Amino acid sequence: MENLFGRLLTQQELGPDMSLLPQDVTQFAGMAITGKNVICKRCGTASSCQTVRLEISAYFCPECLQLGRIRSDEFLYHLPQQPFPRIDALLWTGTLTPYQADISKQLVQAVDQKNQILVHAVTGAGKTEMIYAAISRSIASGGAVCIATPRTDVARELYTRLSKDFAVSISLLHADSPPYFRTPLVISTTHQLLRFKEAFDLLIIDEVDAFPFADNPALYYAAKHAQKTAATLVYLTATSTYTLDKHVSSGLLKRITLSRRFHGHPLVVPKPIFSYPEKIIYRHIQKQRKSGFPLLLFAPVIRFGQSFTAQLSKLFPHEKIGFVASTTGNRSEIISQFREGELTILVSTTILERGVTFPKVDVFVLESQHRLFTASSLIQIAGRAGRSIERPTGLVYFFHNGLTKQMTRAISDICKMNRLGGFS
Repeated sequence: MENLFGRLLTQQELGPDMSLLPQDVTQFAGMAITGKNVICKRCGTASSCQTVRLEISAYFCPECLQLGRIRSDEFLYHLPQQPFPRIDALLWTGTLTPYQADISKQLVQAVDQKNQILVHAVTGAGKTEMIYAAISRSIASGGAVCIATPRTDVARELYTRLSKDFAVSISLLHADSPPYFRTPLVISTTHQLLRFKEAFDLLIIDEVDAFPFADNPALYYAAKHAQKTAATLVYLTATSTYTLDKHVSSGLLKRITLSRRFHGHPLVVPKPIFSYPEKIIYRHIQKQRKSGFPLLLFAPVIRFGQSFTAQLSKLFPHEKIGFVASTTGNRSEIISQFREGELTILVSTTILERGVTFPKVDVFVLESQHRLFTASSLIQIAGRAGRSIERPTGLVYFFHNGLTKQMTRAISDICKMNRLGGFS
């Protein structure tokens, strides 16, 4: 029963015997009908009654259907969240830079004062370590904490890191994860926030600019309702969005900025290279391989990535080459092999554009003029290079068949953050 505290559940999820539920459970209609529209009470999406009508006299919500169907003739159920034991959970004994320490202090104050904050920090600034003190403060006061991120791979990466740094069990939630169990620290994809209501004292949204969270009304609705009435909300990003900037301008959010990486070196500025004919790319790969540093290549779409990987394997038979995409079943294993040096070259789609760290890596972007490579995406991809103190520099090449506004904006924004960080 305790695993239901703070959750938003359908009758199917609760089971047939409703007599077992405690008296403080609340129930309410799954959807509200207003004129010609019907509004989902789980994700807040408004749909036309004509388009979501069932054969019976009821409506359903298509927006959050993957989490189980919400119907207008059925109820949603909520059990109030309960406090956790007060414990000192932080195990991490590392040292923050003065810049990191200042932001960490402001986040702890936000926890105490129940404020909303946007942390705008460059890639490789050490955002994860900066949130540790705030997480620890909330858990120490008996609170519930959730770190949510749009990408499953980033959620797994956070889970691995925080499992070592906090002395509490952590519930990891994504589409393929084991069932939820109640714990003061939850790491989830942002879609899983739709399963909670007034549950968290501290909610941290990491990579808030990433698809599918960026400017998604249903997921912003989920984040709002997953918090307690008095809670702390922290957004983390390296590239802000129109919605976030608007919230900052209106005073709903306080922005704090960090323009320096944790090791004190500037961001690697990408170099655009016209890549027709294609052999130009292979020539640069051949030159890069002489350095011995691992090489991470980004392809815009799966099919191109697969064919390029096959061609690389023929041209570089002595290299250990892998490929990962959203459709790769064992991608966690392949990513680990690249991180451990068992693979020397890894070709990836944009699933690895953020939230992962590979020491000493060089980064090449193939067909960077492709429409899927937005300025935000290219900034994140470039941020994979120069993340380790052992090699704070590296190569970032944008191979293209024609410069785009997205590419030039990404390079301009990176240079701007370097100037803000005190680098010429």
